[in-house]
Amino acid sequence: MSASLLLVAVVAVVLAALCRRYGLSAPLILVLVGLGIGWIPGTPEVMLEPELVLFLILPPLLYSAAQESSYQAIRANRRAIGLLAIGLPLFTTVIVGLVAYATVPHLPLAAALVLGAVVAPPDAVSAQAIGRRVGLPRRIMTLLGGESLLNDATALTAFRVALAAAIGATASVWEGLSTFAIAAVGGLVIGLAVGFAVSWLRLWLTDPPMETAIGLMVPFGTYYVAEEIHASGVIAVVVAGLFLGQRSVRLGYATRLQDDAVRKSIDALLESFVFLLIGLQLPFLIRGLAGESWVQIAIDAAVVLAATILARFLWVYPATYLPRALSSRIRRREERPAPRAVFIVGWAGMRGVVSLAAAFAIPLTTDDGGPFPARAEILFLTFVVVVGTLLLQGTTLGWMIRRLGIGTDDAAKDRLAYASAQDRASRASERRLDELAAELAENDPRRHQVGMLRKWVTTQRNVGWEELGRGPEDIGESPTAAGNRMRMELLQIQRKVFIEERDDGHIDDEVLRTALRRLDFAEGQMDREVD
Repeated sequence: MSASLLLVAVVAVVLAALCRRYGLSAPLILVLVGLGIGWIPGTPEVMLEPELVLFLILPPLLYSAAQESSYQAIRANRRAIGLLAIGLPLFTTVIVGLVAYATVPHLPLAAALVLGAVVAPPDAVSAQAIGRRVGLPRRIMTLLGGESLLNDATALTAFRVALAAAIGATASVWEGLSTFAIAAVGGLVIGLAVGFAVSWLRLWLTDPPMETAIGLMVPFGTYYVAEEIHASGVIAVVVAGLFLGQRSVRLGYATRLQDDAVRKSIDALLESFVFLLIGLQLPFLIRGLAGESWVQIAIDAAVVLAATILARFLWVYPATYLPRALSSRIRRREERPAPRAVFIVGWAGMRGVVSLAAAFAIPLTTDDGGPFPARAEILFLTFVVVVGTLLLQGTTLGWMIRRLGIGTDDAAKDRLAYASAQDRASRASERRLDELAAELAENDPRRHQVGMLRKWVTTQRNVGWEELGRGPEDIGESPTAAGNRMRMELLQIQRKVFIEERDDGHIDDEVLRTALRRLDFAEGQMDREVD
């Protein structure tokens, strides 16, 4: 199994790299390729293990998303995010459960609610990726991101309650509510405790490699501790990620650069691995349905898929406009969203690997020793919902966004805000340079350094304001852009000379690595300024 998983990871990364190189949607391509590979004769069976997803894949992805999220933006939109992340999964659980109970033969209500809870949480990874590419407004991106951080906790808790009822354990409504409350509060406390402890430890260490190594362990350790005491590991990881993301500005620059590079690489690997693994599950699920009526299964799958998609729309429109109709305070505080923007939020409901992991976690038997009712059908219906939403909504989301004209001027606003803040920062720096210059004698050689720093500060200010104007295609190359281009040429010349010096035996590899590290940092600084 370990060799098969390694092979899946290698293939997934290669395919994802090709998709990114040619501008294709990696999640969709990976799922389709997985579907095709699964039917090749002799292909090793790679079955999705729930523990692999819930303990090794989900925590780092949630932690990374939380670190990149804006606490201020989530707080400002907490009402809308709460309705999406808590209300919507519970609503979806009930609606899909009732529809499945009425449609799927021999499916008890408790088992049908298990299915509803399994398909309740959307996976916003691909939705956010498409939204960033086509320029969705920031508020919609904040809603989708905030929803994805917390809806897994809601759905998985509902799954626990429904599963307890289905297997014969006692689980009343009040027990379910208390379970959810304990899990949420426990996850919040553990996440904050871990955040405080890790933040203090990383600041105390001032050792970038170790700080990054500790950061890599945070999501796994936090999730494990929370689940061990029956709290929500998802909420604990999200809270820790949000806290440490806000405190990351106090870390050293080297730690932040390392964290960013390592986190993005891990995200790319895990996301690619997950989507390919989803596609590979189909042959295994088909074998579990041997002897069933495929006509009935097709009808069940179509109905459950439709119910899953429609349930989101049945929730988002009333949840958006009804509170505004009932509360003048909300009307004063929040701008009224356009119906087309609400439609995009409703359409961005693709399901992912968390749903499949929960489905595979359904036990084979109930407490009385009998088989779990319609387990094979639940697994297959979950697979249809995941793949169906990825292919149907995922392939059309970008087109829908462009067709409805959901554009944004967030980039222009960001450039103006950056230029204004940079102007204030530059003026503060110039005041300090004036103080330093006043302390130096006229013939002090350090005055030359003050002059160089003054030019650097001026360049920083100019970059911000230049980005507000027309592009190079209209006004030609700006002075700052020309300076960066010439500086890049000089860096390439120096890099070439250092390599030649090593090849000629004049310096050894250790000296070369030191030189290249300094040149790479200078080039990286230029890239960040351009970005």
